[in-house]
Amino acid sequence: MFIAMNRFKVYKDATQDFEQVWLGRDSHLGEMPGFVEFHLLRGPEYDDHVLYASHTIWSSKADFEAWTRSEQFRKAHSRAPGTRPLYLGHPQFEGFETIQTVAREG
Repeated sequence: MFIAMNRFKVYKDATQDFEQVWLGRDSHLGEMPGFVEFHLLRGPEYDDHVLYASHTIWSSKADFEAWTRSEQFRKAHSRAPGTRPLYLGHPQFEGFETIQTVAREG
């Protein structure tokens, strides 16, 4: 399993607009082999921003990398440049390969 995250430092007065961009977009993730799940996470609030993270789970790192090279990826991110005034700097990418999973039994 591979987890891909992007962290966004969203201006406090732009949180609603930022969320609407994500909620209103056609992600195309479901069209991709190896896609498992997506979450948009709202985190702590700081003096000048609110932390958000996009969090996708993939069957493998190779599946995620195929997504980043796909036409679906280009379509899903076609509106991204218009969102830049909503957050500070560039998103911070973090990728994680699963070492251990513990799940609830039953």
